[in-house]
Amino acid sequence: MSQERRIIPFINTAHSFTHYALLVLPTAVLAMTEPGGSFGTEYGPILALATGMFVLYGLFSLPQGWIAQRVGRPAMMAVFFLGTGLSMVATGFASTPWMLALALAATGLFAAIYHPIGTAMLVDAAGDKPGRAIGLNGVCGNLGVALAPVMTAFLAHQGGWRFAFLVPGAICALVGLAWMRVPSPEAAIRRGARPFPEIPRHLVRRAVVVLLLIAVVSGLVFNAFTLLLPKLMQERLGGTPDLLPLVGAAAFAATLCGALTQFTVGRMIDRHTLRRVFLPISVLLVPSLVAVSFAPGWLVLPCAALVSAGIFGQVTVNETMTARYISPALRARMYSVRFFVGFIGAAAAPPVVAWFYEHTGSLAAVTLMMAGFGVITLLCALAFPNRREELAPELWAEALPNRSGPARVVAAE
Repeated sequence: MSQERRIIPFINTAHSFTHYALLVLPTAVLAMTEPGGSFGTEYGPILALATGMFVLYGLFSLPQGWIAQRVGRPAMMAVFFLGTGLSMVATGFASTPWMLALALAATGLFAAIYHPIGTAMLVDAAGDKPGRAIGLNGVCGNLGVALAPVMTAFLAHQGGWRFAFLVPGAICALVGLAWMRVPSPEAAIRRGARPFPEIPRHLVRRAVVVLLLIAVVSGLVFNAFTLLLPKLMQERLGGTPDLLPLVGAAAFAATLCGALTQFTVGRMIDRHTLRRVFLPISVLLVPSLVAVSFAPGWLVLPCAALVSAGIFGQVTVNETMTARYISPALRARMYSVRFFVGFIGAAAAPPVVAWFYEHTGSLAAVTLMMAGFGVITLLCALAFPNRREELAPELWAEALPNRSGPARVVAAE
């Protein structure tokens, strides 16, 4: 395995830990609300303690590209592993609501490092066809999403909710120690990289505007769905403490469909233009969210699986948009801006889910609101460029304006 390829398993593992760490609380809270606990018996107020975690997760993604230019991306990834892991351990020792909120906020702060830095490193290491690598990376991130409820339910059932934070936190920190022993691949990646083509500026601007708008909308929908999924399964399948492992397993099964979709989408985007892949996924999302709002009993499971396929499939497309339209020199900064904008929407998810649930007593209102945002995503997919040059970058030279005449438009056929 080449030096640059050696880092990909670590980057994929980091993606799993990122989403896992952010989604322990939504399932752990089901064990924390038992009578006699330190945090009360209400679901909404405890879930709202995660607001600071998601605010910092989004806020601190913005300066990551700037910081990485000064200290190096490998060093930033070491800080990610150690900081996220130890913050999860601290969460497991929290004894008051304020301590819990602060420890969760620290988790969000360190987890903010991954997406801007890890994704940029992955795309550079993957070479000319990043789709498959991004798809597999998305599967690993989705695996973290899927494992969070089922493993948290299992660990909380075996040793209490604190155990559900302590165990994965310790493992994350240990992986960080292993990462520090891996030689930096940055020089090898720079030597093997092909020149990035010059793309017409109006197409880059169009792609960036669409990408940032999608980021806001998908950030809220992604986070709201992953937060409410354990509670949705508990509500539709019947809620007793004895069913907690079943709730976790049902949530795992639903999100597993999203993981399989990301792998398939990753392979497709190396052979098709981005809009051709993105448009069907966006069409699927809206009716699936409407269906999950009203599906009774076990019917909620296949409906939630379709929602997962739509939400997580589009994430792979969105990350490839940056790889295809932004040069490597600016890529980490663009990922920082994109994830910052996206996590503004993500940060709104915990209070939105908590507010809607407290005022309606049902999660159907939340999923219907998400369907409305899904319509915006569909419009963004229609507006994104559909260019054959994405698959053959050498053709971009023919699309550039020159002194002898206007640029030639080469749309995908």
